[in-house]
Amino acid sequence: MHRSELTVDLGALRRNVRTLLRVLDGSELWAVVKADGYGHGAVDAAGAALGSGASALCVATVPEGLALRLEFPDTRILVMSPAGSSRELAQAREASLELALSSGEIPDGIRVHLKLDTGMGRYGLSELPAPPVEVVGLMTHLATADCDVDFARAQLEQFRAATDAYSHLTRHAANSAAALRLPDSRFDAARCGIALYGLSPFGTDPAEDGLEQVLTWSSQISQCKLIRPGQSTGYGRRWVAEQETWIGIVPVGYADGFRRDLTGTEVRVAGEPRRVVGTVSMDSFAVELDRELPEGTPVVLLGHGVSAEAHARVAGTINYELVTGVRSDPRRARRTVVDG
Repeated sequence: MHRSELTVDLGALRRNVRTLLRVLDGSELWAVVKADGYGHGAVDAAGAALGSGASALCVATVPEGLALRLEFPDTRILVMSPAGSSRELAQAREASLELALSSGEIPDGIRVHLKLDTGMGRYGLSELPAPPVEVVGLMTHLATADCDVDFARAQLEQFRAATDAYSHLTRHAANSAAALRLPDSRFDAARCGIALYGLSPFGTDPAEDGLEQVLTWSSQISQCKLIRPGQSTGYGRRWVAEQETWIGIVPVGYADGFRRDLTGTEVRVAGEPRRVVGTVSMDSFAVELDRELPEGTPVVLLGHGVSAEAHARVAGTINYELVTGVRSDPRRARRTVVDG
């Protein structure tokens, strides 16, 4: 038996795509599948997104783009981070990848999107030159669409003013948060990642925006034991029983992506919410129970009422980091793809 199981529901991803397309109201949806599809599997996520109406794929690196090109020979694929070398430029040219360009000369024979820095303060041109023929798109990156709409609107106005003279080119600025909440951000296309996977860019309940969580992560109780008053579980004795308490040991830990700072979060054991207690170890963690339960009792770590957003609040991070950190190493976890 595997220590845990990851289930990716492509049916939920397809429904999220259709939800986003309705919101975009005519703008194209470009599916962001970098970081192995935010931990969901890039090829599976890309295929489902394209089959449901997405027009293009976005990745972070040339190697990510090359891997997808093998599976999707005719799909538009945009690499959003700079190419790392002349070899990568040659590979991108050969594979007909499109590149986001933030500095330097425009390479021959490659379709390019000029990236204007309007406030993110990372990659991007400070001023937009007159685009030569190789340029097919103009883009920017919003820094605060999830938390400060006034700053996001200022970025959008700067982008619009700089690009209105070149509106014949494809313009794109919106991420998931902007696509959902800022109609002025949508331009010709929106680059949506986190929302595809049914996760909220705002750290709230994804259902508020009509999104369905795509990933379910489950395990089981591998041992149940009674801890007596004054006894503890886990490194550092961070949890000490005040009364007789049953705990269940789950064979998943931070080596699997269940982070050490998730102590105190809730998972579901036999369908009931139960608190994680003690220190999360490399290969296991403990849950507080109200009774003795048999080995093999199911435990849900994500999905079915256990949200990445709730875990993120406990860990002091964001849902993006949690799901990209879940490891699908077949030596430790079984990965299943369904189309529900």
